[in-house]
Amino acid sequence: MHPALLRQMVELSLNSGGCIKFDLKAWSEPIHIALCDVSNKRTLDNFRLLAGYTRLRPSPPLLVASTLLIPGYVGKEELARIAGFISSLDPDIPYALLAFYPDFLMTDLPVTSRCQATECLEAARAVGLSRVRLGNIHLLQ
Repeated sequence: MHPALLRQMVELSLNSGGCIKFDLKAWSEPIHIALCDVSNKRTLDNFRLLAGYTRLRPSPPLLVASTLLIPGYVGKEELARIAGFISSLDPDIPYALLAFYPDFLMTDLPVTSRCQATECLEAARAVGLSRVRLGNIHLLQ
């Protein structure tokens, strides 16, 4: 998304009480390209831009983020980099770590393990995020 459009979304969200959700798939550009077939540079730049507005309205949060914990792609190390990025911008940005379930084009991968999810949650908290949680916990193996 072009930053000018994002700024318009910010204004609409601030005025309406809405939030903007970012799906941060990966920190590493090669992993992001493997998962999405595009670079993550614009996504990270836009997230950084939007994080600058979070203090204008902390509740309800203007910005929320999530990451799908895809086995073999997004583990503890990758997640720690994403979480560190978020924390460096604003440690109070709500962040959901989502369990992966094999479907559509990724049916050859396992479901996220409870161990992987717990390690990722601990890694996110270790870098200072205060509002991080596990989502889709019913899927954990």
